[in-house]
Amino acid sequence: MGQPLVCLTLTGKTLREDMEFIAKYRKYIDMVELRADFLDENERPFIRKFPSMAGLPCILTIRRKIDGGMFTDGEGARSVLFAKALSFVAEAKSKSFTYVDFEEDFQVASLQDAAVAYGLKVIRSLHDMNNPIGNLAQRLEKLKVTDYEIPKIAFMPESLSDVKHVFDEAQKLKDSNHILLAMGPMGVPTRILGAKIKNYLTFTSPEESISKVENLGHLDPITLNDIYHFRSIDEDTRVYGITGYPLQKTSSPEIHNAGYIKHKMNAVYIPICSKNLKDALDFADSAEIMGMSVTIPHKEAVLDEVSDLDKTAREIGACNTLVRSEGKWKGYNTDVTGFSKSLLEFLGEKNLAHKKLAIIGAGGAARAIAYAVKQLKGKACIFNRTIARAQELASKYGFKAEKLTNDNLETLKKYSDIIIQTTSVGMNSTESSNSENDPIHFYEFTGKEKIFDIIYVPAVTPMMARAAKAGCSVCNGYDMLRYQGYDQFRLFTDNDY
Repeated sequence: MGQPLVCLTLTGKTLREDMEFIAKYRKYIDMVELRADFLDENERPFIRKFPSMAGLPCILTIRRKIDGGMFTDGEGARSVLFAKALSFVAEAKSKSFTYVDFEEDFQVASLQDAAVAYGLKVIRSLHDMNNPIGNLAQRLEKLKVTDYEIPKIAFMPESLSDVKHVFDEAQKLKDSNHILLAMGPMGVPTRILGAKIKNYLTFTSPEESISKVENLGHLDPITLNDIYHFRSIDEDTRVYGITGYPLQKTSSPEIHNAGYIKHKMNAVYIPICSKNLKDALDFADSAEIMGMSVTIPHKEAVLDEVSDLDKTAREIGACNTLVRSEGKWKGYNTDVTGFSKSLLEFLGEKNLAHKKLAIIGAGGAARAIAYAVKQLKGKACIFNRTIARAQELASKYGFKAEKLTNDNLETLKKYSDIIIQTTSVGMNSTESSNSENDPIHFYEFTGKEKIFDIIYVPAVTPMMARAAKAGCSVCNGYDMLRYQGYDQFRLFTDNDY
């Protein structure tokens, strides 16, 4: 099977804008898709010239609104635009479109004949922007009208089980003359692991315009190549990943994949977005994933799905690492060592003796952190919106527990030597502190507190910014992520990072 090609989808309003994207990403791509439906109306008459301008193999696509595109002028106008774009006499094939995308129900004999006459390959596509599509292998075969066509199916999954179906169905396919994609964040594995599902190509978008097609789940070409090393992935590549939800931004792939390159391993680490942990485990079976990091909100739910846990994960009641061994999953917790090492480095201390700490939250991360604080000889109070969860966690270590409200402000002040924020509140927020993005917005910092927030995107959360302004020393969770990731790397590969 050949390596899937990298195609840059161009959604500029002008051909000049699209050419600027090509100039930036040329070394990362093999071909481009001109989305003529995004062009300004006065630009569309010139699309015939685009292949000679691009200097790369080009797909011509004029996507209808119903299929996720921007073209709304009707099928008659679209047929005319296709005809004008394809009615050329070019001595050099490099000056002509190499491919044209026609939907399954777009059967215009004159255009299909013209495509064949000019030596174009037809990408015969089927899209469902709202629902999954079943019987994929059979549907792909039915899509092809002639041997000159490349069948393409792209759909919006409802759950990760629909993405699992892609990998299951791909096992029935004998060649790489197809394009099979699940869209959206859950579908990202189908784009990175194109070689595993025998795809002809994978689509990418410029980082600058990716928001125009954010529902598709495109990666930018630099991320695809430099973070996921797409061109090195083959049928023998070992796959690892991180599962959680919504899993919008994570630096774990960058850390792990850099390690595989450093150690010259044929391996890749990918995001596996899933609301349901069981779906992630089932997907891992189909995609032959050998190890997974587990993040919010699955660190506690994993205990019900994995029977083989190491002592630390069992005692903590949370698991953030799964390793496949002899067909079964074993669970570990590397958050403890990651947190302990990063916190002590931040404080410049050897332990937490004589320190009173406030732990904000009582979820999976808080469980590992409370365990670590006890090991490091600290005293703590667990603050959580649901007091019962705080009390359950605090009782394991002889800590105090309080409801996270303004009513318990005095207790928070007593345990404010170090304030450790373990929830997702403030993640991806760049606004000023408010009740929605700052879990202790009611607390007034004195400047003496040490603030450790396990969030690392953004690097400075609203709570951290407010604390730093008051004179506090602050630290985000990136080093915790890095150190626990190093431990995961060792568990996954039997190599020190």
